[in-house]
Amino acid sequence: MLISIIVPVWNDASSIPVFLDRFSKLQNSRETDYEFIFCVDPSFDNTKSVIQEISNKNEKVKALFFNTRVGQGTATFAGLVHCLGDCAIILDVDLQDPIELIPQMVQLWTQGFQHVLPRRMSRTGEPFTKRFTAYLGYLFLSKFGTYAIPKNTGDFRLIDRKIINNLIKMKERNIFLRGLTAIINDSPKIIEFHRPKRSTGQTKYNRWFGGIRSGINGLISYSNIFLEIFFYTGTLLAFVSFMLGARYLWFKVNGIYIPEGITQLFVALTFIGGLILMGIGILGLYIGRIFDEVKGRPRWTIESVANIPDTLIKNDQ
Repeated sequence: MLISIIVPVWNDASSIPVFLDRFSKLQNSRETDYEFIFCVDPSFDNTKSVIQEISNKNEKVKALFFNTRVGQGTATFAGLVHCLGDCAIILDVDLQDPIELIPQMVQLWTQGFQHVLPRRMSRTGEPFTKRFTAYLGYLFLSKFGTYAIPKNTGDFRLIDRKIINNLIKMKERNIFLRGLTAIINDSPKIIEFHRPKRSTGQTKYNRWFGGIRSGINGLISYSNIFLEIFFYTGTLLAFVSFMLGARYLWFKVNGIYIPEGITQLFVALTFIGGLILMGIGILGLYIGRIFDEVKGRPRWTIESVANIPDTLIKNDQ
């Protein structure tokens, strides 16, 4: 059995040797072999040279070096396109996704589970702001997503070759891997773990808005809920306006004095104006996604590779 380890990296030179050293300490079965595919966005440190040096000594360490920064989701997707394994495990290089869980995940896969998904029971060392925004993001996704995405889960998972083959047929430009995987298989085998502190490097995740941005990205890629919310809100406001107009008309007909309402009018106009601008902004987000899709530009282009034959290199079309 060949298992592909997909690792997106960006400015992670110090983390890569520690990651591989930790992995080498696992007691792997003789029946199981691994390939490592590092998916490398252009970095400011010596990430590329570190990977090249290691790959020259170890043919199991492979890499895709992109021409331009494509982001974690697209980099991971490109890794899946190039992997050769019977299954793939996606995880971060910072060791907050515990490597020690891999034998258990592989064992569950050999028992017939095509999708094994670790779920965080705690998030050690993360600031309250990040935990709170992550909570909001998962709350939105669990309530309004098209398919169920378990709370407190990330891209860290094992997926079978059948799921990989279906994933790589999808052509979205804005890749939300958790959502795409749930569309194919929304009944994963859950295993729970306590997430440790980041052992090396620094997080690139925004501590204030990371969870909210992730949630919005997921919802726009994965649901039409924002459009539905503003349709129902607009309908409700129209109904309220009609009832208020009917009430004031009744006052007028019956000679009841109606005081001048400059303040009320200002508040109402400000509220409705803000709502309109917000609605236009939401429409803009969806139209922007449509614009990205119809242009049909490649999601990634590969500058160079390590230990991947030229015949297997797949620039996105």
